[in-house]
Amino acid sequence: MTLITLRGLGFAYGEPLFSNVDFTLSKGERIGLVAANGRGKSTLLRCIAGTLEPTSGDVLRARGLTLGYVEQHLSPALADRTFRQAVCDALSPAEAEAESWRADVLLEVLEVPDTFRTRTLKELSGGWQRAALLARAAVTDPDVLLLDEPTNHLDIARIASLENWLSALPRDTGILVSSHDRAFLDAVTNRTLFLRPDRSEAFSLPYSAARAALDDIDQAMERRFQDDMKTARKLRHQAAKLKNIGINSGSDLLLTKTKQLKQRADELEDASRPAHQERSAGRIRLGNRGSHATVLLTLDNLSVATPDGVPLMKTGLRRIHRGDRIALLGPNGCGKSQLLTRIHTALIAPGTPQPGIKATPSLALGYLDQALSHLPDDASPLSIICDRFDIGDQRARTMLAGAGIAIDRQTKPSGLLSGGQKARLAMLVLHLSTPNFYLLDEPTNHLDIEGQLALESELTTHEATSLFVSHDRAFIRSVATHYWRIEDGRLIESDTADAFFEAALND
Repeated sequence: MTLITLRGLGFAYGEPLFSNVDFTLSKGERIGLVAANGRGKSTLLRCIAGTLEPTSGDVLRARGLTLGYVEQHLSPALADRTFRQAVCDALSPAEAEAESWRADVLLEVLEVPDTFRTRTLKELSGGWQRAALLARAAVTDPDVLLLDEPTNHLDIARIASLENWLSALPRDTGILVSSHDRAFLDAVTNRTLFLRPDRSEAFSLPYSAARAALDDIDQAMERRFQDDMKTARKLRHQAAKLKNIGINSGSDLLLTKTKQLKQRADELEDASRPAHQERSAGRIRLGNRGSHATVLLTLDNLSVATPDGVPLMKTGLRRIHRGDRIALLGPNGCGKSQLLTRIHTALIAPGTPQPGIKATPSLALGYLDQALSHLPDDASPLSIICDRFDIGDQRARTMLAGAGIAIDRQTKPSGLLSGGQKARLAMLVLHLSTPNFYLLDEPTNHLDIEGQLALESELTTHEATSLFVSHDRAFIRSVATHYWRIEDGRLIESDTADAFFEAALND
C-alpha cells in the first residue's frame, strides 16, 4: 500500500533545490535520502510533513496517515520541558491522561536513565535531546517516520541502539531518513533516493550499492553525451562541406541536404545532456608538512580526568609514529575529548612541561575540536583567515570562495554560516596551518558525504599523522591504521575496530 506519493515535486530558492521529483513510499519501506549540504533534504522532509509548501508539484498522503517528524534541531518551545513531559506532550490530551504509560515504555526502550527523565531538555546533551525528539515522534505510533539527521550527536553505541530500535519497529512502518552516515544508511534502509536539482534518482538498494549503481548511470550518460556531441560535430562538418559544394555547383538538392544535416545536429544537441555534476559544497584540502622524527608524540602513563577532577583513564605507554592514523574509540563520557584536550594544551604551550606528554620539537599541530571553538562566531571568515595567515586579502577571498563560502558571506559573522560551511572554513584553517600532526575531534560533524570522502582522501593520500575521535564507522574504517580503545579506565591498542563495533551493536 502506498503511503506517500510525490508528483512533480519541486522547490526553489532563486534556483531549484530539486525539481520534478516523482516518488512513492509504501508500507514497510525504509528509504535513505541523500544529497550534499544545502541541497534540499530538510526542505523535502518539511514539504512531506506539511510544514512547508513546495514551489511546484504535489504531496499526496494516504487517508488517515499519521506522520512522525524528527527535525534536526530542538525547538525552543521544548527546551524547558522535562524529557518525559516533552514525550507526553506529543500525545493528544485524552491519550496523555489515559495512556501516558506509552511514554514510559518508550523511555525504557530507549534506555533513558531515570535521572534524565525529570531534567529539562536544555540541561541534556545533544544526543539525549535527539533521543527525546525520536521518542516524541514514535509515541504516537505513526505510519511513517521522517528522520532528519537522526545520528547527529550520537556515539557509536547510541547509533547502534538507534539502528536496533528502527529494525524493531512494526514491519509496516515506513521510514524516510536523511543522513550523511553511510554505515547507518546501509544498516537501516532498503531504498535510496538521491535528491538532485534536475534529475533525482531512486534505487531499491541501500546506500553503498545504490551509490555504485548511480555512478554507473552517470558514467554511461557522460559517455553517451560525449558520443552524441562527437556525432553532432561530424554532422556539422559534413553540412559545411556540402554547403560549399552546393553553392559552387548551384545544387538545390545539396543545399537542402545541408539544412537536414544541421537540423539533425541541432536535434541531437538539444536532446543530449551531460551526466549530473554535483555542485560542490566547497573544496577540502589538507596536507602534510612532514617530519624527520620517527616518533612524533609519546604518552607515558598520562592521567585523564573530567574538568572537576573525576579520574577517567590512564594511557599507559603509547607512541604515535610518523604516518600513524589512530582512531580513538569509546562511549561518550569515557575521556576521548578530554584526552585530546590535554594533548592540545601541552602542544600549544611547549615551554610548560606536561607530565606524561612528550612531543618531538619538529611537531606542527593542526587541531580541530567538535565545537569549532577556534572560529569565533562574531568574527568574519575573511578576518579569521587574514588575521592568522599572511596571504593577502585577495588570495584569502579566493580560497574562501573555493571552500564554499560565497563573497557576500565572507565579511559577515561566521556564526551565520551553516554547519557545513563552518566545517569547511575550519578545514581551510587547518590547510593553511601546514601541520604534520592532526588532532581531530569529530571532524566529520556537519560534513556531507562528499566532504567526508574528500577528508578521507586528503588524510590517506598525504599519509598525514593523526589522532582522531569519530563516531562515523565508514570514516574510521577508511582512514585509521591503528585503534586505541578506552575500556575500564585503560587505553587498549588493537589492529581492528571490528570487536568494538560488534560490542556496540550487541550491547
